[in-house]
Amino acid sequence: MPGSTFQTNPIDLHQLLEGCHQGVIQLPDFQRSWVWDEDRIKSLIASISRAFPVGALMALDTGGPVNFKPRPVEGAPDEARRKEPQSLLLDGQQRMTSLYQVTLRGKVVETVTPKRKKVRRWFYIDIRKALDGAVDREHAILGVPEDRVERTEFGREITLDLSTPEKEYASLMYPVSQVFDWDKWQDGFDEYWPDDLNKGVRNTFRTFKKEILENFKYYRVPVIALDRSTSKEAVCVVFEKVNTGGKPLDAFELVTAMYAAEGHELRKDWYGDADTKGRHRRLIDTLRHADSDASILSGVGNTDFLQAISLFHTRERRRMAEQARKEGKELPAVSGNRQALLDLPLDAYKKYEMQVEQGFIQAAKFLHMLHIYRTFDLPYQSQIVPLAAILGDIGGAWENAANRAKLVQWYWNGVFGELYGSAVETRIARDFMEVPIWLQGGPEPSTVSETIFRADRLKTMRMRLSAAYKGVNALLMKEGAEDFLSGQKFNFTSFFGENVDIHHIFPQEWCKFKGYKPTLYDSIINKTPLSYRTNRIIGGAAPSAYLAKLERGNSATPPIASDKLDGYLRSHLIDPGLLRHDLFQEFMDDRQKRLLGLIEAAMGKAAYSGPVVDEGDDVDEEEADAGLVVVQA
Repeated sequence: MPGSTFQTNPIDLHQLLEGCHQGVIQLPDFQRSWVWDEDRIKSLIASISRAFPVGALMALDTGGPVNFKPRPVEGAPDEARRKEPQSLLLDGQQRMTSLYQVTLRGKVVETVTPKRKKVRRWFYIDIRKALDGAVDREHAILGVPEDRVERTEFGREITLDLSTPEKEYASLMYPVSQVFDWDKWQDGFDEYWPDDLNKGVRNTFRTFKKEILENFKYYRVPVIALDRSTSKEAVCVVFEKVNTGGKPLDAFELVTAMYAAEGHELRKDWYGDADTKGRHRRLIDTLRHADSDASILSGVGNTDFLQAISLFHTRERRRMAEQARKEGKELPAVSGNRQALLDLPLDAYKKYEMQVEQGFIQAAKFLHMLHIYRTFDLPYQSQIVPLAAILGDIGGAWENAANRAKLVQWYWNGVFGELYGSAVETRIARDFMEVPIWLQGGPEPSTVSETIFRADRLKTMRMRLSAAYKGVNALLMKEGAEDFLSGQKFNFTSFFGENVDIHHIFPQEWCKFKGYKPTLYDSIINKTPLSYRTNRIIGGAAPSAYLAKLERGNSATPPIASDKLDGYLRSHLIDPGLLRHDLFQEFMDDRQKRLLGLIEAAMGKAAYSGPVVDEGDDVDEEEADAGLVVVQA
């Protein structure tokens, strides 16, 4: 086909496995270790023994622009490591490694049980069961211990002994390690079962050879071979779209393999080793509460980190091009997209890695300043990338009061403008370019100047996944909201110590009893940050009842004066009088206005209150919980 960069050919399984053994076929060094468990190996053997398809492989011809460090299939001899591979297996590592280990390598196979226990196994086909149409073929595949002897649970009794070829012959158990070369085993089998005395048994083996073993000998695997001219981005797309080995490989894995070809261990940088704490762990430990395994940076991924570095590198390229610009020549774009990551040279990574790491650490401090302490409460994970890049770029200048105020305004415009939910790559690059210039007295970034917040949006913020919903919660804590019971403000310590979360003000149970719809009472207008203990006391009672209960106190909690409790309520932008008289609708109208004022102050602009036509209906939170919602607001 004109322009095609790949072809699909069926290749003999035995030829492919020989290629793995000789090192002609290897793996790119980003491929993960072989991890298939015993049952999956048995299933694979069973499928091939029946000539069933096990899926296509995908390989990349070597010698092109995609320069990966190769490594042999696990278990291949040392000679294979010294061989220059002709192709790299991109998809099918687990299947090919499993088949190589059990059929061609001739050594015991190290695998894991379904209970994740490491074991060493030899695999056999039970000849009688394999020929019995009533037996599931997988039940005819056995994995036996390294000494080839199966025993009862406590090792007191031998249930199967295959420790010598003669015992294999006697039990009619065929070793999978000899499925491609059965002549020697058959000679021994025929001697063990002389023809004149055991014609039935010998005929059974001949039938087994014809119906089972020849399926291995003639088995062909479709192989999609990518031409050596295939681009890096195309290889990345392959992994994102068609990788069948579990979690798709991403740009980080590909960059890892390319850097490995230059002698740099990118994976060690990120994950560390037995002696060194990796960057990922350092980021997670940044401002992590002692009682928590996670922190505000726990969601930062390796591609996020590379993306931030790419912003610096592509900006540098653009600045150099500007200095040497020729008439009519287009300047290279500042970008953190996938192609930019795949084109990120090792020297650029080394140049900016520490600056970017510091940027993420400063981003954690910035988010804590906004009272966002957990990844779960982070409005947009994607907004951390430009935030970290900007902070890494300007360094300590972010602690200047005027700069900090502008950064806070930019952040909340991104959140309440709901700009970082999808198609964010262009937004990230634009903010990285525009915000530092704004801090130096330049024009407002488009994230600030072009953003609007609709006044009626508060009514539709009902889903816990919504960025704007999380933003309101953080703003309330930042503005000094005090817990109804303890009067504590929600700082880092009390947030975790008191198990703070978003809870209803007019309880759901009371609202349902009064006939209000979830579309009304589940909005953020009727929610606020409270401690777990306070929410337990509130329960499902009317506000007038639970406020009276808080004022009375009990053996575990002291009474609270009415004026003090009113102060706590006001700190949440709640009119105490409306709450004390259970005036739900009036409360909703009043608090909507107050929250709107809070958002307007954060964004530095008035909300839009004109007519808006929305497509579709809002989704109920119950539907989201039921798994019917797959797109985050």
